[in-house]
Amino acid sequence: QVQLVETGGGLVQAGGSLRLSCVAYGRTFSMYAMGWFRQAPGKEREFVARISGSGEYIYYVDSVKGRFTISRDNAKNTVYLQMNSLKSEDTAVYYCAAAKIVTMNDQMYDYWGQGTQVTVSS
Repeated sequence: QVQLVETGGGLVQAGGSLRLSCVAYGRTFSMYAMGWFRQAPGKEREFVARISGSGEYIYYVDSVKGRFTISRDNAKNTVYLQMNSLKSEDTAVYYCAAAKIVTMNDQMYDYWGQGTQVTVSS
């Protein structure tokens, strides 16, 4: 089992920045690809970014490219999502998730955090 705990959400003005952290407890963290997803009110859950176990392979949804950066520190069992130039449309609950393969498909992720709210005011 892997337990994921996200922190770092909050209220920020448009154009501002936030950094989300997700700490993993349990099995070897570096074995898992990690992803960030988000869900806005009334909308389906959306893929945001993912990173391979080694950190070598990274991918973003087009809407966040150039603004968000995913990274991981395997020594700290932590994955990060640095969010810059935030827009009102980034408002959502953000979830981190762990998968045995590198994928954007949320159905392939085995473990999920509880989510952290990000609210961007315009």
